[in-house]
Order: sequence, then structure tokens, then C-alpha cells
Amino acid sequence: MAIYAFERTQLIPADIDTLWDFFSSPANLATITPPEMKFKQTSGYTGDKIYAGQLIRYRVIPMAGIPVRWLTEITHVADKQFFVDEQRMGPFSFWQHQHHFAAVEGGTKMTDIIHYKVPGWFIGSLMNKLVIEKRLNQIFEFRRQKTTEIWGAWPGTGAVE
Repeated sequence: MAIYAFERTQLIPADIDTLWDFFSSPANLATITPPEMKFKQTSGYTGDKIYAGQLIRYRVIPMAGIPVRWLTEITHVADKQFFVDEQRMGPFSFWQHQHHFAAVEGGTKMTDIIHYKVPGWFIGSLMNKLVIEKRLNQIFEFRRQKTTEIWGAWPGTGAVE
């Protein structure tokens, strides 16, 4: 069973403190998730600061109108640098999402790195190629549009690497 990798980098014209506070707060996940996914956090929000060991439960409809329960654990946090969430229960055999932040001239460089396994052996590989990769691209394109709506577009070209 293959481990797939998905990576997106975005330059955002906002300071690292502002972006860290926004993206590291579970309360803001619904804002950056496409509305058709009907994202709902069902437990685990205990304030504005995430912490290693924090468990967060969600309900989401990723595709085909089928609701999925998802439990993630925040496994690593380095303030204003990165945090990592890993699926403990959900649709994937393995899911690790790294969120990296770096101050750059004019704003912040934000990089997401996701490693995941799809259950189902060759059927899972086919599902990844036909559905999952496309869906991840759609989700992150929505997030790019939403961050541009909130903080504006990066000046010139190169808003997304």
C-alpha cells in the first residue's frame, strides 16, 4: 500500500503572528473548509491555543454526500513555526498533516505537507488517482481563495508555489 504525498505552499500578505493565531485555532477550520463538506467540529475545542496531545473530533462530508467521523490528534507544536495533526480515526489508513509557517518579506510563507494511505489496496490506489487527489486540490484551492479574501492577494506573481 503506497503512502501518498500532497504539498501546497502559499504566500500570504499577513504577519506570521496573525496567521499562526488563525490557522492554529480549531475554531477557524470551518472557515477554510469548502461549505459543501458541511464541516462540523464535535469536540476537542478548548480555547484558542492548540497543544500536543489535543484530540479533536469532526464530522465532514468529503464526497458523495456520505458523512464521515474523523478524530485527529495534534502531535507536535512549535509556536509560530509548525504543528502536526494525525488521524486517529477516519477514512484513511494513515493521515499526517504538517502545517509550516515562515516569516518572509511582505508576509508569511505557509506550507502544508500531507502524507496519507488509502485503504483498499489497488482499489484504494485507483480511488486516490480518480477522486482523492482531485478533492485535495479542490479543498486547498478553496482555502487559497478564502485566505486571499481575508488577507488579500500576494503582490505580483508567485502567490502559490
